[in-house]
Amino acid sequence: MAVDHYENFPVASLLLPRAIRADVVNLYRFARSADDIADEGDDAPLVRLTRLREYRRALHDIAEYGRVASEDKQIRGVFEPLAASISRHVLPITLLDDLLTAFEQDISVKRYATNHALDQYCMRSANPVGRLMLHLFRQTDRDSLVQSDAVCTALQRVNFLQDVAIDWRKGRVYLPQEDLSQHGVTEAQIEAGCADQNWHNLMAEQSQRCRELLHFGQPLGKQLKGRVGLEIRLIIQGGLRVLEKLEAVEFDVFRRRPVLVRSDWPVMLVRAVGF
Repeated sequence: MAVDHYENFPVASLLLPRAIRADVVNLYRFARSADDIADEGDDAPLVRLTRLREYRRALHDIAEYGRVASEDKQIRGVFEPLAASISRHVLPITLLDDLLTAFEQDISVKRYATNHALDQYCMRSANPVGRLMLHLFRQTDRDSLVQSDAVCTALQRVNFLQDVAIDWRKGRVYLPQEDLSQHGVTEAQIEAGCADQNWHNLMAEQSQRCRELLHFGQPLGKQLKGRVGLEIRLIIQGGLRVLEKLEAVEFDVFRRRPVLVRSDWPVMLVRAVGF
C-alpha cells in the first residue's frame, strides 16, 4: 500500500477469498515485471521500450486469440497464467494495456507540469489496479469504480511524496511543476535536500490532496462485504498512516523516508474495523 512498486496489490493476503488469490498473484506478476523492465537495471531506453512492446504484443495475442503466441520463456511464464485469469474473470484488456502505457511513459516523461497531468498519469499507472480488483470482486458499479480510482490515485501520490529523494536520483520529479512554482520551491532545493518552510507548505498541500481522495474513497470499504471490504479499509488506512508519518517528520523526506512498520498494523486494523 503505497510503499514500493506494485505493493498496492494485496498479494496473497489471507483476507482475500481463496478463489481469487492466484488471479491476484497473476496480475501482480504482470505489473511488477513490466514495471521492472521500465525502471530497473541498466538497459537503454530503447531496449526497455522494445521489451514493453513485446509485452503489449503478448497482451494483444490474448485479446485476439485467447492464448500467448510468443516463444519467449519469460513472457510465457508471465502471460500464460495471466491469460487464464483474464478468461476466468473476463478482465478488460484495456486496463492492462493502460498499465503498459504508464510504464512506457516512465521511460520518457520525467516531469509533470500540472496536477491534471499527474492525475492523468495515475489514471493509467494506478487506477487500473483497483479496477482490476473490482472485476475480480464482481463489483463494477459506477460509484465503486470512481471511489476505487480516488483511492488508487491517492496511494500513488502518497508514494510520490515518500519517494521524492529516490525519484530525484532517477532523474524524476513527481511533484507538479505548477505547485513547485506556486510555493517557491526549486529543483535545486530538491537536489540540496532543503526542507524549509516553502517545502513544508508544498508538501502539506500535497498531503491534504491525498487525504481528501482517500476520504472520498472510504465508502468503498463498506460497500465491499466481508474480508474484501476489510482489505480495502486496511489499504486506505495504510495510506492515511503514511501521511501521518510524513507530517510527523515535517515532510523532511530527504533524511527520513516514512514507511509502514509492524507496529503500525494494530493501529490500522483498529481503525479499519471501526470505520
